[in-house]
Amino acid sequence: MNSSQTAVKYFIVKGISDVPEMQVPIFILVLAIYLITLGGNLTILLLICLDHHLHNPMYFFLGNLSVVDICCSTITLHRILLSFLTGNKTISVTECMVQTYMFGSLAGHELFILTVMSFDRYVAVCKPLNYHMTMNQRVCGFLASFCWVLGFAQTISLVGILSSYECYTSIEIDHFFCDIVPMMKMTCSDTSVLEKLFFIQGLFLLTIAPFVLTFVPYIFIIVAILKIHTSSGRRKAFYTCSSHLAVVVLLYTTLANQYLAPNSISSLSLKKLFALFNTAVVPMLNPLIYSLKNKDVKEAMRRKFFTSCRHASL
Repeated sequence: MNSSQTAVKYFIVKGISDVPEMQVPIFILVLAIYLITLGGNLTILLLICLDHHLHNPMYFFLGNLSVVDICCSTITLHRILLSFLTGNKTISVTECMVQTYMFGSLAGHELFILTVMSFDRYVAVCKPLNYHMTMNQRVCGFLASFCWVLGFAQTISLVGILSSYECYTSIEIDHFFCDIVPMMKMTCSDTSVLEKLFFIQGLFLLTIAPFVLTFVPYIFIIVAILKIHTSSGRRKAFYTCSSHLAVVVLLYTTLANQYLAPNSISSLSLKKLFALFNTAVVPMLNPLIYSLKNKDVKEAMRRKFFTSCRHASL
């Protein structure tokens, strides 16, 4: 093994920027985003658990989405925060593979749970009389469990192959967390099998299938909304779906720019910014979108928080 091909025991995660003057602003920004993400999603989970008005399929799946957002942000952003506080940017190979696996699994799960939420909105708008019979507790539990199992299963083969590589041309990961794409570019092993599997799995299982299954129901939803005669009925049906649709568009836009944009168009620095937006900003915006645009959530917040505070002050 020559000097350019090294068997490594640890990696150095370079982070978002190498500029020393940018480290403090980046730390403050990431910490603020993470705390808002944590607070917002925990608030959503707390409301869903405490308010019986939110004990229905839509908010059950929203609770699953909040759990994923908390986990995904924690797994990816903690390296930035720890590196700044300790000055240590190294990460063991095992920890790096675990981070790669967890991020890939949670990202996949988020796409799958949003697909299920799209189906839930389709049944609510297009089949309202059969909604509670179709989306019963057993069905919701099965769909949520299936998303978790499929999300964590689809990453096993990719990370399994990646972890079998022993030599790398560099130990520096030009990213702020361990991700499969920069890891593939670093290895000096033959990555043809992994690249083909990543392309096929990413294209069909994580892109085409969830994209089609997510957006096709909205075609039927839009048609159903246009058939509603009253403007108040159309407005109510639209607001029922608008929050979820906004989250879906936001996520797919960032993922497309992060993974599908050609290198000639999107630089590595730009892709890191999209990755930061995907792992930090999107999970922060999700609870804000659902709370600001959702009447049920706003009413639950008023009942549980503001009413309790008013009673406590009396």
